[in-house]
Amino acid sequence: MHAVPSSEAREVARAAAQWLALLESGAANEDDHTRLQNWRNSSCSHESAWQKAQLLRQRFSGLPTALAMATLDRPDPARRAVLTRALGLAALVPATWLLGRQLPLDVWRADLQTGIGEHKRLSLADGSTLQLNTDSAVNADLGARQLTLVRGEMALKVLGSAALTIQAPYGRLSVGRSEVCVRLTERDCRVSVVSGSVQVQPLRGPQLVLREGQQIRLQASGAGPVDAFDALLPGWREGVLMAQNLPLGDFLRDLSRYRQGLLRWDPALESLRITGSFRLDNTDRVLSLLAASLPLEVHSRTRYWVTLVPQESASRKNIG
Repeated sequence: MHAVPSSEAREVARAAAQWLALLESGAANEDDHTRLQNWRNSSCSHESAWQKAQLLRQRFSGLPTALAMATLDRPDPARRAVLTRALGLAALVPATWLLGRQLPLDVWRADLQTGIGEHKRLSLADGSTLQLNTDSAVNADLGARQLTLVRGEMALKVLGSAALTIQAPYGRLSVGRSEVCVRLTERDCRVSVVSGSVQVQPLRGPQLVLREGQQIRLQASGAGPVDAFDALLPGWREGVLMAQNLPLGDFLRDLSRYRQGLLRWDPALESLRITGSFRLDNTDRVLSLLAASLPLEVHSRTRYWVTLVPQESASRKNIG
């Protein structure tokens, strides 16, 4: 069960949503930017809410366009009046969303977060390394040597003599002098050991030990079978997405995690195979490389609305 936010926390979140809606509408003037900066500077909680709102804004679709349509081509003061009414509704949507079930408060309040396409690497006091993949959130209690994966994917390399604990919804891991990748989805939690060994305690069932090159999926019902794991595959740690004879559909589902907006593809492309290493700092270039090496075309309405379709046959292209 998610904690109920205080009235003060709700007001701060609502204010951050209102400021965000104003800026996204395109109607903010110089005075608005100054007042926003003053609001951010007035309180640490304001600045924290603003930074988190910008990360989470990536999940709102269509709102800027709606606001722009409501406010463009309208002179002051009518333009400002329409904007005020639009913001009343627009601010309610993100504020409700931020505080509601679609974005649990444990994500909103997490100690460490990444946005879509963002990657973080942190060094811990004992020399261990923590990395967060795209769209991820982790709580850290380093005094208790415990990390809690709230959302997304993390990699932990422990160098010190004392083990670190990773708590996840489907189990608990004890990591000492090892490297492990943990990915949380809506259905399960995948644990992959890159080096060393990791003790795994599922929610149900006995404790087990995973060794280098092994992985397992944890679910509410317990642990699945132990599978072989290619330690080169989690290339996101170095900023790359790797594929070895992978179905294109699986590759695109993974790639879409690193892109803002909508990425769609024709089902006929699902079974095409792809092998290679692709830099994640420019996913538009990845799509261009796919079009250059596979029989497909990239159709972009905007950078945030992209569709892949099968390449037209030469005969069809030559018609007319």
